[in-house]
Amino acid sequence: MAADVTRLRVVVASDHAGFALKAAIVAALQAKGEAVEDLGCDSEASVDYPVFAARVAERVARGEAERGVLVCGSGIGMSIAANRFRGVRAALCGDGKAAELSRRHNDANVLCLGGRVTAPAVAESIVGVFLATPFEGGRHERRLKLIDDIE
Repeated sequence: MAADVTRLRVVVASDHAGFALKAAIVAALQAKGEAVEDLGCDSEASVDYPVFAARVAERVARGEAERGVLVCGSGIGMSIAANRFRGVRAALCGDGKAAELSRRHNDANVLCLGGRVTAPAVAESIVGVFLATPFEGGRHERRLKLIDDIE
């Protein structure tokens, strides 16, 4: 993962299906000395993913964290729930290129991953790219304004 990640405040959460992958992501970030806050869940006992998506999305929307990472079974439910919050641009990414483009072109601020479909090593790489990649701005700012107008 990139060395400049430490300047970001990152919040992470999952549901039961994403718990193991979330734990691996949190451990990898902590091992690299990154500032990361785990907002739950705390086990593989069944929980409702929208509750945990809201925890991360609210913190990002309020500016209390620059980036969020959400993990459920497929990543789809977390993505749908997080994108309900004004100012949150959640992107479901299955590889590093998608994570890079979500940041460069869409200024995504929440990364969603599928715990049942993403290996821990792949997830660590995707998270690293997501946290290290800057927003490109330029022509993409106009498009983000159009999205903001929809909200």
